[in-house]
Amino acid sequence: MATSAADLKVLHDAGAHFGYPRTRRHPTSTPFLYATKDRTDIFDLEKTEQCLDAAKVFAASLAAQGKPILFVGGKHEATAIVKDVAEKIGQPYVAGRWIGGTLTNFKNIRKRIERLEKLTADKESGELEKKYTKKEQLLLSREVEGLLFRFGGITQMSDLPGALFVVDSRHEKTAVQEASQLKIPVIALSSSDCDFSKTQYPIPGNDTSVKSISLVVNEVATAYQEGRKAGK
Repeated sequence: MATSAADLKVLHDAGAHFGYPRTRRHPTSTPFLYATKDRTDIFDLEKTEQCLDAAKVFAASLAAQGKPILFVGGKHEATAIVKDVAEKIGQPYVAGRWIGGTLTNFKNIRKRIERLEKLTADKESGELEKKYTKKEQLLLSREVEGLLFRFGGITQMSDLPGALFVVDSRHEKTAVQEASQLKIPVIALSSSDCDFSKTQYPIPGNDTSVKSISLVVNEVATAYQEGRKAGK
């Protein structure tokens, strides 16, 4: 697929070409770099665009098969973007600290989610007021808040996802490792300090800039939506 000048300009304007200082470079990022300027690694945006296109094709194919993508972004630049975009397209997300075992111990995680769903339903129906004292209700409300904070974005996830999309594969290394153990493919926006060999669909680019993160997350989400329409 040919890369258009317009696509490259959008990536450039979002600051997607900026990596980290050369001293932080992971060797696997080298093939995706164009140059080093003022000691900062600069990505080859033609390669970024090619990788993004491949990730979008894969995301669309998952949607056509009815398989969910779990969006993951725990760093502060990514949390709001990941949450908003995932909710917009109705996909599960982790917009905060990754809880170890979210994938590899999913059966037990699912039990915690079911506990959250039951407490929420009992609260809405008035059952909690009938069964428990005010002090007990307060403790249960706190439990609900804690469960929502940890698992609120994956309550709809009844089974393992078809793939993960992560912002910064180095920051989300535990999530990437769990996906690898279970042979779940990973799409990742990864800067020059990341190990590109750990993900199946790496997107080389700035994973710290809000503009760059927003552009890539939205591009993948839009491709997923289009794939879902095509699959109907």
